[in-house]
Amino acid sequence: MSWGTCDLCDRYVDRIRVPTPIFRHYGGRTTFAGEIVTITCFEDNVFIREAAVEEGRGRVMVIDGGGSLRSALVGDGIAEWARDHGWAGMLIHGCVRDTVALAKVDLGVMAIGVNPIQPGKKRVGARDVPVTFADVRFLPGEYLYCDEDGVVVATERLPEP
Repeated sequence: MSWGTCDLCDRYVDRIRVPTPIFRHYGGRTTFAGEIVTITCFEDNVFIREAAVEEGRGRVMVIDGGGSLRSALVGDGIAEWARDHGWAGMLIHGCVRDTVALAKVDLGVMAIGVNPIQPGKKRVGARDVPVTFADVRFLPGEYLYCDEDGVVVATERLPEP
């Protein structure tokens, strides 16, 4: 990696958006980037599970869980599926679980909290729709960059500084 989110902000300040810094790293990879695939769901992870077993092609799942802290949307099992299918990472406006095991999975995973309760499986949600959280609107096909300093969103893939 020759980019960092700070470098991207310095060079492309007029072409990027930076979400409110409410996310923490939980996966085994702290630096990741890729084209955005959006999922919206509330206390239900069926759409996430389905996406995790598709070819990720280096993309990033941006998951709007409504900011719920009442159950987790992703644990080590889903993260392992996503890693095995070539996803770069996940940005979750919700919780994760199995954090000790999750930290060993070579996948970028950022979320707002932890909860040991598993979510519902009623297929509540949607995929590839605009989602808004942390004061940023995320659109499918945009690009997300994450590292230890934060998250940056751009409408297109940015040239490395």
